Amino acid sequence: MSIKKIALIAATIAGTASIASADSYFQLNERLEASSILDLGIVRSEAAGVVEVYDFSGGQIGALLGTEAVNMGANADVRVNAQLRNAENVIALLKVDGQTVAERTYDIVD
Repeated sequence: MSIKKIALIAATIAGTASIASADSYFQLNERLEASSILDLGIVRSEAAGVVEVYDFSGGQIGALLGTEAVNMGANADVRVNAQLRNAENVIALLKVDGQTVAERTYDIVD
């Protein structure tokens, strides 16, 4: 196989890897009810992974508040048990194989 073909195959694989991340996202919510269970709605993941919710008060990632495993594809009604403490904002990170593939910030409302 020629070097050009190998380079083309490698570029194609690299290109599809970055496109796959575009397939992971959180449903478009911006506000969550202040509760011990955060309802994130639909979470779509390119592969099996985990949602981690952190305190995001002050615009910086703080304490881990809760986690929830997700499957590949659309996961309806994703709920995370979380100890909100006094969090005004949280950030949800969707991780696949330890890499963050999607994130979403939420305002916490009473």
